[in-house]
Order: sequence, then structure tokens, then C-alpha cells
Amino acid sequence: MRKIIRFFQIYYRGIFRSFYFLFAIILIVFFLPREGQFKYEFQKGKPWIHEDLVSPFDFPIYKTEAELFEERNSILKDFKPFFTNDSTVINASINQFKSDFNKEWSVFQSKRSIAQIKVQRKDLGYELKLSESKAKFELKIIDYIKFIYDKGVIDPSDLLTVSSQPSLSITLLINSKAVETEIGEVFTLPKAIDYLQQKVLQDTEKSIPEMLQFLNKFDFHKIISPNLLYDERTTEKVKREILSNISLTKGMVQAGERVISHEEVIKGDRYQVLESLRKEYERRLGQENGFMIILGQFLIVSILVFMLYLFLLNFRIEILSDDSKILFILILISFMVILSSFVLKSNTISLYVVPFTIVPIFIRAFYDARLALFIHLVTIFLVGFFAPNGFEFVLINFIAGVVAIASLTNLYRSGNLFYTVFLVLLSYLAIYLSLVIVQEGTLLAINWFTLAWFVVNALLLLALYQLVYLIEKIFGFLSDATLIELSDTNQDLLRKLAELAPGTFQHSLQVANLAEAAAYKIGANPLLVRAGALYHDIGKMNNPFYFIENQPPDFNPHQNIDYEESATIIIKHVTEGLQIARKNKLPLQLVDFIRMHHGTNKVKYFYRLYKDKYTETIEDDLKFIYPGPRPNSKETVVLMMADSVEAASRSFKKITFQAIDDLVEGIIDNLQAEDQFNDANITFRDITTIKSVFKKKLLNIYHARVEYPEEK
Repeated sequence: MRKIIRFFQIYYRGIFRSFYFLFAIILIVFFLPREGQFKYEFQKGKPWIHEDLVSPFDFPIYKTEAELFEERNSILKDFKPFFTNDSTVINASINQFKSDFNKEWSVFQSKRSIAQIKVQRKDLGYELKLSESKAKFELKIIDYIKFIYDKGVIDPSDLLTVSSQPSLSITLLINSKAVETEIGEVFTLPKAIDYLQQKVLQDTEKSIPEMLQFLNKFDFHKIISPNLLYDERTTEKVKREILSNISLTKGMVQAGERVISHEEVIKGDRYQVLESLRKEYERRLGQENGFMIILGQFLIVSILVFMLYLFLLNFRIEILSDDSKILFILILISFMVILSSFVLKSNTISLYVVPFTIVPIFIRAFYDARLALFIHLVTIFLVGFFAPNGFEFVLINFIAGVVAIASLTNLYRSGNLFYTVFLVLLSYLAIYLSLVIVQEGTLLAINWFTLAWFVVNALLLLALYQLVYLIEKIFGFLSDATLIELSDTNQDLLRKLAELAPGTFQHSLQVANLAEAAAYKIGANPLLVRAGALYHDIGKMNNPFYFIENQPPDFNPHQNIDYEESATIIIKHVTEGLQIARKNKLPLQLVDFIRMHHGTNKVKYFYRLYKDKYTETIEDDLKFIYPGPRPNSKETVVLMMADSVEAASRSFKKITFQAIDDLVEGIIDNLQAEDQFNDANITFRDITTIKSVFKKKLLNIYHARVEYPEEK
């Protein structure tokens, strides 16, 4: 029992993280289609390489996507949108007219000049005649308004909705009855107003001049409003009902009937019959053997996920030790598989609309190209297992993924994403057209809907990449764009370092140049190393003059304190750097460079002085050791080497090729002898490469020359 408890105490982290993989497997299997797998592989345009195939049961022949699309368009072409008649509008318009007409008439009468009235009074019947004319026109206009509303008035904005349909008719809902009406038989709002104005002007041509003057100024726009209102709810409901009644099949194949013969070329209707048989076979198999299908799916998914685990264990062990990194990868794979499952179940959207290349793009943004390719392969294998024409699906998405990874060398550069998306779209189209030629023997058989899905795929790729910044915040990752931003020397923290500790700032710049060049050569992340190098010594801002690079020639504060206190101040720049980093909310990845850049080394200079002075007792040597931990990645190891080499190179009195060679070899070998690299996944080959890079960079920095032998 104690052994079991001890085992769990040691390995509980690994055991706990294994549940992440198990949960991902269960989640993926849960959302997979509950269908079997057709036991024959076939491709359009290729011969049927199996024995003669006889139908094992009756099954329907399903229509193609193009046939269904054409049938839907044919139905929608004759579909008439629905409008309702608002009977309250006519009364409101008539009342509005009466009110405005009488109000405007009163104003008109009050503006007539007194002189004009006196002249007209010579004809005692003129005012009476004018009043009768006003009443007569009021009744006429009301009749015109009634006529307009009997025909119906449509708002121009609703008419735009109607005109988007090929139909020239509409369906009016009057007292719960549907009546078909031609659009030309009803008024639009502008036409209704024009009609009313023209009728009134025709009637006033032989009328009293004052009446003509009044009606010409009267505003009819406020009188007429639409009474035929577009009923979007009913229109969409009826449209859905009609489309749902479309038959998905176009015939039957009887049990025992031969489906295809050996060596017969699969094309046209024969291909559609085989596709229909495959669908029906997989559906029936899933219904009759549900448990066994789930078990088979669980085993296949488990094997693929286990392959991913083995890859991480052998090549990216640091990911397995980080919960957020594991979760991100598993969530990304699971999401793409589940999304694909929903798309296939919809039967309306092509699987090629799903932007699978976003998987390698996301992984490439935070990790390396090799991991991105492997995870992309695992994802498309999982989806290809249940996708129609699995080989074709895997081939198309594999090549598109490789293109995406190869073109994303500098994602942080402006416009590079658009270039990558263009290449991905181009690869999709090129592979698809190649398959069409192989399968059909002609480009005339191109399915334009498939090409449209590829275009939508590319647009989704552009939109989804913006999620990189959200992923950074959720999982605590660092993209190349963020590292470039953090490496800008105009950042507030770096400007403060340059102001308070200018020597340290220059040292950090030199270390960044050395470390970035070495990281690039060994396949580490050069942008991460550069950012880490710029911030690794920010703790020196608190006591800058205690560090030699910031001291003036005639001042050294260490002369007035003992060796232990000097060592404590030097060591403290690590802990104080951590405090400054947390206060300024630096990412944890950069904080690691501050913690690890000295590892568990000693402050050798003061330790030696202390040891020489107190030869009898060395009990306090722990006071001279940095708190660590040791570097745990290639990037932090490279920084430790660059920091040590650059600092030591400042003590050169005579710069020669041999001096630089001895310095680099001695310092790095000493760090290696003190086991400072044991926790990182760095090889002897990497160390040799780093040494070579440092020597070349230091030669360029100090302009050292190779010493030639003197001529005798």
C-alpha cells in the first residue's frame, strides 16, 4: 500500500495529465457520426477494382448537391413573398388628410389680401362658389385615396426585398386567405403620391384659380403611407416548408440488383448510385451495430491520440509538463473534429468549408513547424476517418496544411497572412482541379459549388486568425507579434532600464544579439530569446552602481562593504528583477529568463576573494550561490551562455582570435561541468553550434584579427 501511495506521489502529475487525453478521446467519440464504414474504396473516374457489387438491400438513390441546388432555385424562382393588408391605414390617412386639408385651407384664406377680397365681393356668389369647390375637391381626393388603398401601397424598402426574388408576383393575406397579385397592379409609395397629385391637377385645370393655387401648394406626402406590409415571418415559414418537402432521392435500387461490375469505370450516375449505397450502408450499420461501431471509433481515436502523446514525449517533452499547452492542443483538435461532424450531419454545407489549415497556423504561431505538421496530420486523419472520400479529403488538406506551414515563416510581418491564405486557396484549387481531370478526364465537370466552398474557407481563415490574440490571453502564450512588440526598446520598462542603468542596457542589447543569432542556428525561438535577453537584468535598476558595467572609472561601492554583502547585492538583482517583472505584468515566459539566467552558479569573483581571505572556514558558501533554478529550455540555456560570454568579453585587454576562442570554450565548458544544462533539452551538437556562433559574433564586435606569423 505504501508503495502504491509513493508511486502516486511521484507520478501523480503525469497520471492527472493523462486524463486530459482520455477526456479528449471520449469527447471526440461522443460527437462522431454513429455510422459504420463502407468496406469498399472507390474514386470517381477510376475503374471498380473489386468484384461485381450486388445490392444487399433496397436503397434510394440520393440526388447530388448540384441537383438539389438547381431544384431549390427552381422552386424559389416561382415563390411569391407574402404581404399583409393593414386595414387601419386607410382610415388614418383619410383622417390625416381632412385635418391637414382644413388647416391648410384656413391658413390659405387668411393670407389672401384684403384688396383681393374686396374686388371679389363685387361678385356676391364668388366666395360661396369657392367654398363649394373646396368641399367638392375634398370629397374627390378622399375617393382617390380610397382607390389607391384598394389597389394597395408597398413601401419601396419592402419592394427591394420583393425584387430580390425572380418572381413578379406577391401573395396578399386578406382575411386569412392568400391571394396572388401582380406587382404591377399595386402602387409603390412614390407612384401612389404621383398618381394622387396628377389626378388632382387634372381636376383643377378648369377650376377657380384660387383653388388651383391652393392645391398646387398642398403636401400629399404626409397623406399616403404603405398598407401592404412585407410579412417576413410567414414568407420564411412557407419557404422552409416548401424546401423541406423537396425529395432528397430520385429512384430506388432493389436488393439483389447489380450495382457495378468489376473493372467498370465509375462515372456519372453510377458514381451517384455507389455514393447512395455507401450512405445507406453506413447508416444501417450504425443502427444495427451501434455499440460495436462506438467501440471501433474509440479504438481508432485512441490510437491516433496516443501517437500524438508519443510524439510529444519523444520530441516536445516540455509540452507534456505544461497543463495549458496540453489543453490548447487537445481543445484545438477536438473542436475541429466536432465542428466537422456537425457540418457533415447538416447535409447542406460542404466539409471543404471548414478551415483545417487554421490548426497548423495556430500551432505554428506558438510552437514550431514540425509540431504544427504532426498535429495537422492527426486532425485530418481523425476527420478523414468519417469524411466522404476520405483519401481525397486527406490529400487536399494535407497539401494545404504543408503550404500554410511553409509560407508562415514570418507571421508577424504585415501582409504575410494574406500571402499565406492566398497560397492555401491556390493549393486547394490546384489539387481539386487535378482530381477533376483524373476522375472526369475534362475540366467541364468542375463543381463550381466546391470552388465556392474553398473561397469561403479562405475567408474564414483570415477571420479566425484574429483569435491568436484571444488564445494568448487565455492560455498565456506568446506569439511572434507579441514578442516583437515586447522587444521594442521604446517599451516603458526598457526605457527606464536605459535611463537608470545605461551600462546594463547596452550589455542586454549585446546579449540579445548573441543569443538571437545562436537560437536561430539551433532551431530555438530567436524572438523569445531576444525578448528574454532584453529583460533578464532589469533587477539591476534598483542598485545600478553595484554592477561594473554601470560604474564610473573612479567609483566602486564594493570597496566599502564585505564580500558576503557584495555577493548578496549581486544575487539580489535576480529576485528584484522578478518583483519588477511581476509589477509590470511581464509574461511568465520572460520571467523564466530572469530566474534562470544565472542558474545555480556562484558569484565567483567575490566567492574567490572570500575564500582567499577566510581559508579556514567555508561554511557560508551558500551565500554566494544564485537561487536558480537552472535553465530548462534551449532558449534559457542560450541566454545563460550569451550572458556569461558577453560579460567576460568586456575584460579583454588584448583582442585576438585565440583569446576569443579560449574565452568562449572555457566559459561554456565550465557551465556544462557545473551541470547548468542538465534540465534543458539541448544536445552536444547544439552547444558546439552555439560556441561557433558566439566566436564569430565576438570577432565581428571587437574586430579581432587572426595573428599571422611574422616573416623571418
